[in-house]
Amino acid sequence: MSIPNRICVYPKDIMLLTGKSERYSRNLLRKIKVKLKKESHQLLTINELSIYFGITQEEITKIIR
Repeated sequence: MSIPNRICVYPKDIMLLTGKSERYSRNLLRKIKVKLKKESHQLLTINELSIYFGITQEEITKIIR
């Protein structure tokens, strides 16, 4: 059985992408949500993260797998 592709991003994923700490990643995730006018319970998608960072979804997906 294959693992389904996920579309949401967690602080651990941002840690892998940036090489920064968990605290930095949580703060960055919060900052992106504020910029996108998302509420705290709403999830951030890989697409939104790729637009914010300016890198492709494929590159992000390769790193967070």
